[in-house]
Amino acid sequence: MRMGQGQIAEPGGTTEIADVAPAVESDPPKPAALTSRITGSLARRMIAMAAIWISVLLIGGGFALDRVLTGAITRNFDSGLEYVLIAMIRSSEIGPDGEVRLIEPLGDQRFLEPYSGLYWQISGGDQEPYRSRSLWERTLRAPSPPHVDNDLHTYDSAQFPDEELRVLERNVILPGSQVNWRFQIAQSRESLDLQVRAVRAVLVPSLALLGLGLIVLAALQTFYGLWPLRHIRRAIAAMRGGQNRRVVAPLPLEVQPMVDELNALLAHNEKQAEEARLHAGNLAHALKTPLTVLVNSAAGDSAPLADTVRREAATMQRQVDHHLARARAVGRRGAAQARANVWDSVESVSRAVGLLHPDARLDAAGDKALIARVERQDLDELVGNLLENAAKYGGGSVFVTVQQGGGMAEILVEDDGPGISPADRVRIFDRGVRLDSGKPGTGLGLAIVRDVAEIYGGSIALEESEDLGGLLVRLRLPAG
Repeated sequence: MRMGQGQIAEPGGTTEIADVAPAVESDPPKPAALTSRITGSLARRMIAMAAIWISVLLIGGGFALDRVLTGAITRNFDSGLEYVLIAMIRSSEIGPDGEVRLIEPLGDQRFLEPYSGLYWQISGGDQEPYRSRSLWERTLRAPSPPHVDNDLHTYDSAQFPDEELRVLERNVILPGSQVNWRFQIAQSRESLDLQVRAVRAVLVPSLALLGLGLIVLAALQTFYGLWPLRHIRRAIAAMRGGQNRRVVAPLPLEVQPMVDELNALLAHNEKQAEEARLHAGNLAHALKTPLTVLVNSAAGDSAPLADTVRREAATMQRQVDHHLARARAVGRRGAAQARANVWDSVESVSRAVGLLHPDARLDAAGDKALIARVERQDLDELVGNLLENAAKYGGGSVFVTVQQGGGMAEILVEDDGPGISPADRVRIFDRGVRLDSGKPGTGLGLAIVRDVAEIYGGSIALEESEDLGGLLVRLRLPAG
């Protein structure tokens, strides 16, 4: 807005605008209720997670290692049987009656001992199975369904109730015979199972001990890693006891950002408390003089008491409005979600100012989607003060420009009045300073705009309008 030479921002204008278009202050949005709470010990959570993960890895790794070792033992066991089976095939021939026989006996003595656990058998055609003495009256059964194994076939068999066997077999056609002979070699799995159990007897306790050691290591690492948090607790207790004002102990890199934010929060709270004390002192000082005048007027007969009371009460009311506006802005500044559409605020306030000053023409242009990080009620108060002053002290034309520049939302208010001289553009922001005493006011309007804008991180500057020739007020607020 524009103010002419000898003109002053009028806080009463803002009060009148509020009467025409009141801004409704809503309660800040409440955070949604949490469906669940994170409770319990952080150390216990970390140790439990480590224990579960270590257990899963060791169980999976142990199972894989058991498969590898068991497979290696089994292959070694099968290799011994395969060697005997090949020797038995090489020693076999067809007799004069077409029967199969061994040229030389196999060297292992267990083939001669009944039920020794090591057996061989040759079967085929109509001939009775030719088998080792160790089988005695028993016979190795052929696999079901019958089939021909041209390659080596290995499997486990439970055909003997009291003895589980490991069987290797192969079909061979011997020279001088058309019969497909089945050669079988079998051995009890007892020795194989003993080797597997021996390996597992070492593997399982070893992995269990390793898992316990890793869990203990994770617990020690957790307690040692979280130890700096105890320093923070003691530092906060020291601040509460008045020994320190900040957390100053050196802390790990992962914790230091949190401590920096805590110190910044403490500094912010101290600044707000200091501002509150300052505003309370200013308000007390501003009210002291009018109260003194009222007391003196009531005690003497030199002036009409009613006129003095009305005048000084109006002064005190404006002072109270000024400091309440600052207090509201300070309280809302911490709300990170504060957002307001600048164009909507300009339109709303322009309508209210148009009703108060019907002779003034108010026009606006610019970015209609621009968002400022400020509460809507405070934005209306800022824009209302500027438009009210431009309409009151200008020549009748007011033009508002809404634009963004340098990450800030800018509101430019121009009028066609005589403007303000450069020498007075700084002094005009002081509370109580009026360049035009011919119009009602107390000189608090621009002071309120400056204070509230600075609370939100913005600024206000007075310049000369190139288009209208009067005053140009540039209000800058953080853009959303």
